[in-house]
Amino acid sequence: MKILALLFVLMATPALADDDDHHKARRALQAGEILPLSEILVVAETLRPGRVIELKLERDDGLWVYELEIVTPDGRLFEMEIDAATATVLDLEQEDDD
Repeated sequence: MKILALLFVLMATPALADDDDHHKARRALQAGEILPLSEILVVAETLRPGRVIELKLERDDGLWVYELEIVTPDGRLFEMEIDAATATVLDLEQEDDD
């Protein structure tokens, strides 16, 4: 029975982490520390049209940074970093084909 309980806890941990990230982002938005995601996505789409397949919001050296992975219509993969407070693109690079 203890093993089963431990399994449930381990299975729930990623969901709790995702929930915590969601709340962290909501608090930063409400505090005016970051822009709404919709504004960030407009900037990303303008610079590199495509489909966002991965998105993270992280603190990096005191800045909130959105990290996006984008697949272009022709299948190229790009990684973009955007300052979440100003929507300034900090980095854009094409990922290598492995």
